[in-house]
Amino acid sequence: MAKFTPLHDRILVRRVEEAETTRGGIIIPDSAKDKPQEGEVISVGKGRSNDEGKVFPLAVKEGDRVLFGKYSGTEIKLDGEDFLIMKEDEVLGILSGAAKRETAGSRR
Repeated sequence: MAKFTPLHDRILVRRVEEAETTRGGIIIPDSAKDKPQEGEVISVGKGRSNDEGKVFPLAVKEGDRVLFGKYSGTEIKLDGEDFLIMKEDEVLGILSGAAKRETAGSRR
């Protein structure tokens, strides 16, 4: 993939599709799938700068799993793959431990 670096306080996110069923096997109806959306941060800008030019780095970083509103960001296509570009303040929060869940039970 071509290296894409967002400017300022923008981030590049790959949407992660949630499973259609819950752990108990219950099918989730479309109406309940509205929001929030989940994604993986692919790259981040350098940060927001104030009037004096001081740059404040972003709270999110590459590899973070984030939640964002259904209509957040702008959809783009890079090398045939779909991504979203959004400002950091459109992110609702960071999911911690999402990728490491399978190793949590192995510590005894």
